Amino acid sequence: MPEMPAVGRAALRLPLRAVAFVDKQVHDVVVLARAGAVAIEAPKHTLHRVRTILRWGFSTAAGYALTAGVHPDRAAIVDELGTLTFAEVHRRTNALARELARAGIGAGDGVGVMCRNHRYFVEATVALSKLGADSLYLNTGFAGPQLAEVMEREGAKAIIHDEEFEALLAAATRGRLRFTAWGRGGEDAPALEALIAAGDTAEVTPPQSQGKVTILTSGTTGTPKGARRSQPKGLGAACGFLSRIPLRAGQRTLVAAPLFHSWGFANYELALLLADTVILQRRFDPEQTLAAIAEHRADVLVLVPVMAQRIMDLPEATRRKYDTSSLKIAGISGSALHGDLAERFMDAFGEVVYNLYGSTEVAQATIATPAELRLAPGTAGRPPKGTVVRLFDAGGGAVAPGQEGRIFVGNEFLFEGYTGGGSKAVIDGLMSTGDVGHFDRHGLLFVSGRDDEMIVSGGENVYPREVEDLLAAHPAIAEVAVVGVDDVEFGQRLRAFVVLRDGGHATAEEVKEVVRANLARYKVPRDVVFLDALPRTTTGKVLKRDLPRGDLDAGAAPSQAASG
Repeated sequence: MPEMPAVGRAALRLPLRAVAFVDKQVHDVVVLARAGAVAIEAPKHTLHRVRTILRWGFSTAAGYALTAGVHPDRAAIVDELGTLTFAEVHRRTNALARELARAGIGAGDGVGVMCRNHRYFVEATVALSKLGADSLYLNTGFAGPQLAEVMEREGAKAIIHDEEFEALLAAATRGRLRFTAWGRGGEDAPALEALIAAGDTAEVTPPQSQGKVTILTSGTTGTPKGARRSQPKGLGAACGFLSRIPLRAGQRTLVAAPLFHSWGFANYELALLLADTVILQRRFDPEQTLAAIAEHRADVLVLVPVMAQRIMDLPEATRRKYDTSSLKIAGISGSALHGDLAERFMDAFGEVVYNLYGSTEVAQATIATPAELRLAPGTAGRPPKGTVVRLFDAGGGAVAPGQEGRIFVGNEFLFEGYTGGGSKAVIDGLMSTGDVGHFDRHGLLFVSGRDDEMIVSGGENVYPREVEDLLAAHPAIAEVAVVGVDDVEFGQRLRAFVVLRDGGHATAEEVKEVVRANLARYKVPRDVVFLDALPRTTTGKVLKRDLPRGDLDAGAAPSQAASG
């Protein structure tokens, strides 16, 4: 059969694209209706929704302006200071936006936000959105020099911070406007609560252009980069989440993951879309989290894997003290979720775990449901509607089914690039996550690890993640991290850093034997180092760069070490 001319192929693609577009729109409407975000309502409420979106677009400001008119008395935020309704948040952020404007903050100005999880993080975010200012979310675990470097690089005009960080931010705030979130504040850094009390609560005029949001990468391998995004132009990202995670309108969502992190922030925005009540605690405590679920009858818990691990480390008797039967969804993301942890969490709390794999740069890549985590523990799941995931080899060619390759993602939510310049690798319009993995016969994605963590030991390619997943299931091991170190004979070898559970016991040789009995011999760690804890970021990612990779005899003294 002769090949179709290029003009004919182009003409064929147009109706195919139109069909795909219509299919996506129908899918999104169905998903939103199932979640309760689209419903038959009073004409005045429909008119209010249309007017609000026309005025504010799909921004954070729009969310509160809209919900304040439809559900004014519904609880929007519950924190240590009490409860705020949607109407109260809308009025308070009108006042705050006006006072920030009086202080000199306007559209396009960059404002750093360094707060723990509480109402003022939310209200600062909403007020900046109402002004069209750009929000830069700072990690509460950063060191002073990092913060100063980031604020300078991003050109921020002001910073809103909790009072506890005042000394840490001394260099970062020099020459900039300062405002105090959680705390009493002062003349040089007025408290947000004082500004809200002084401000006019009348409606704010929408800015000509919406502000942008910058979330910093976790910085596990160097200085954190700023990943910038414009406000969404539609609900595609939300529909992707909702197509795989059965969130519903009007639920109560406890966001334990930090709001400055992309996972915590994304779930806060989803809760806003669904007019959910958001429950916030300034500091994560595993038992207090269970107590809050019981007290507020939370439907949804948003956390990172290390938080799930801390909850499961509680004695069973402690966990059973709290009625968590209201919990329907435990959304987990932010770092690798080991299959053993997912199964143990569901054994304790029911079939509630949904694991999202993605990154600050590509947003959502895949989501694993409870059924998929039971079928294939450790899986990252499948791509949601609107997202494409493909695997490529080092040369940019597609890998064969079942083979390992570099993970690339395509969707409408890819970031715009790093604020300091540069981006991620792109092939055929798909962006690299920086990880490698494979699809199994069920079409489920498994992530082997970072592509820059692969080592070559004696000519064999080895990814530490496979060994970590295996050892994480050992009953005596609480945490484990595996890295590559230089080796005279083999070029590189694996070194395992192990944290034992309270009362757990394992020798270095026993750890090696577990690997030897389950994996290829070249994947057995030559060194096993026992530590009291692994170095982590505030979002729970292991800081592998802080683990000793030199001669163990000359390096930092671990609790005990063995080499073989």
